[in-house]
Amino acid sequence: MSGHSKWHSIKHKKAAIDAKRGKIFSRISKELTVAARIGGKDPAMNPRLRTVLIAAKEANMPQDNIEKAIKKGTGELPGVVYEESVYEGYGPGGVAVMVETLTDNRNRTASEIRSIFSKKNGSMAGAGAVTWMFNKEAYFGVKAEKKDEEAIMEQVIDAGVDDIAFDPENEVFEITAPPENYEKVRKALETAGYNIETSNLTFLPSSCIKVQGPDARAVLSLIDALEDHDDVQNVYSNFDISSEEIEKFENG
Repeated sequence: MSGHSKWHSIKHKKAAIDAKRGKIFSRISKELTVAARIGGKDPAMNPRLRTVLIAAKEANMPQDNIEKAIKKGTGELPGVVYEESVYEGYGPGGVAVMVETLTDNRNRTASEIRSIFSKKNGSMAGAGAVTWMFNKEAYFGVKAEKKDEEAIMEQVIDAGVDDIAFDPENEVFEITAPPENYEKVRKALETAGYNIETSNLTFLPSSCIKVQGPDARAVLSLIDALEDHDDVQNVYSNFDISSEEIEKFENG
């Protein structure tokens, strides 16, 4: 999972910047609205909504914002109807890229996403071109502290964990599980007293492509531009870029 560690690292730092601009709240609000529209406002009966509510809590989103977003989804408050779309493409160095969006104008969003790929030395691809390279997983980043991999495995194995690996760069244990086991694994970790730094339902690449030098900067620039688009919810890629390259990019 080393490639994903690099990816998670930059996404985590990016999220901190987005939070200051209110973008993370906007993205969560859209997801809350869609989740409520599809499955109703009762978290007990709506797994997707329960998952988004966890993200809202982790982002310290105000309760009033959460309630308004949910009511827009149920029709109790007026709101925009968002459509979900996934765009696929390739970035510099041949890396695969998946882009999840929520938009009120699919044609506009498709055109703008295509333009970003083109301007950043990438290219759009047809449906299914890269999705086969990714697997949907429940992902948890757990602070290492002094607990070892075996100890964690013993306490969460019954919750349905697929894999546990130590990421020495970020000093966290990375835990993956089938999406349907997300809540069980999270509860098992919390009950055992572990510090969950991050958790989400994500797409992890089955293999990663090593990218260095100018190509690395070009890939990060593409990802950055896609992440900045107002309709983009998530961006996934299979690049493997060193922490040093990421730091250079972030520092300009």
